Amino acid sequence: MTPRRILGLAALAAALPGLALAQQTPAPPAWAQGRPAEMANSRLAPHPPRLTVTPPDRVPVASLRLPEGFQAELWAHGLPGARVMVRGPNGTIFVGTRVIGRVYAVRDTGAERQVSILLQGLTQPSGLAIQGGALYVSAINRMLRIDNVEQNLANPQPVDMTAAFNLPDAPHHGWTHIQFGPDGRLYVPRGVPCNICETDGERYALIASFRPDGSDRRIEARGVRNSVGFDFHPRTGQLWFTNHGRDWAGNDNPSDTLHVNLRRGEHHGFPWCHGGFQDPAVPAQRLCSEFPPPALILGPHVAPIGTHFYTGTAFPERYRNALFIANRGSWNRERLSGFNVVVVREAEGGRLVMEEFLSGLRDDANQRFLGRPAGLLTMPDGALLVSDEENGAIYRITYRGR
Repeated sequence: MTPRRILGLAALAAALPGLALAQQTPAPPAWAQGRPAEMANSRLAPHPPRLTVTPPDRVPVASLRLPEGFQAELWAHGLPGARVMVRGPNGTIFVGTRVIGRVYAVRDTGAERQVSILLQGLTQPSGLAIQGGALYVSAINRMLRIDNVEQNLANPQPVDMTAAFNLPDAPHHGWTHIQFGPDGRLYVPRGVPCNICETDGERYALIASFRPDGSDRRIEARGVRNSVGFDFHPRTGQLWFTNHGRDWAGNDNPSDTLHVNLRRGEHHGFPWCHGGFQDPAVPAQRLCSEFPPPALILGPHVAPIGTHFYTGTAFPERYRNALFIANRGSWNRERLSGFNVVVVREAEGGRLVMEEFLSGLRDDANQRFLGRPAGLLTMPDGALLVSDEENGAIYRITYRGR
């Protein structure tokens, strides 16, 4: 054996313990980024989603609590991971998911709701939008369009729009909510590829809009850490969006927030500021006072997802054009928060007030949850649909009066 070969083997042997250690110490998961050293042994971690069908008799509809005069019923089930909902022109409800990678179609026959899988095998297709008869599907690494979707439920033929939109495909906070605005443009947010970091503000931490063909990209809002829900005010057309604050900054900091985007390109503070919370992990190059304050503080780690103006007339006057927010619920907090639906209304003088609308899914005494509200949709008859991601179910909320 040559001296060079011996030296090579010796060097390899010396390196093996280090190599073995590296193989045994995998990189921390993305959700743990920013966790302080003193919390290295924390048991806090995202709740694993339930990806199997929940039998209807185990869906916790009886636990739901609503204001006087309202009632809830189980409208559809058998949709594991159900999140955003959109309605086709002929009444089909399309439902996006995240981890399970499916898009569902729900048809109401009058006697029952028939659930089918429209698409599957996608990477977190949580964003859906309807324009005319075309369904847009936003997955982390793809943008698809299905023309005449309701006429092709059994054999959809997606058109790949990925290259036209040219969206980042980083998985962390890459799942999106998409929606057509009153200007006919498709609005697409992109969260940051981290918990807290300074990143490319032209690609991440923003809400952009496009023409339906993916052209003419323009940035509508900047400094938005992770918006997974937004809507347009029925009277003013203004963009209202919810935003998730960072993790690992404490049980009560920062709060998740509601914002009104008053002008195109407005900056809302990330990474320096989370709705008034000056982030100690980021050099204070800019202060919270430099950014518009949030329209409302929603609470720490409540995880707002569905963000929807009620446009029906079946609810009492005080709820018309009010903003409903589905809080999926916390993981980065020792005591649970969220797991409910709140309603935000304009009071005298334009002041916003928030009150709980749907509760009963968070068990404070035992620190557990029964469901996770995620999506909201006003139906033509004025009923409000609420999707429950945990149970793969859709609740129908109606008002019967006092």
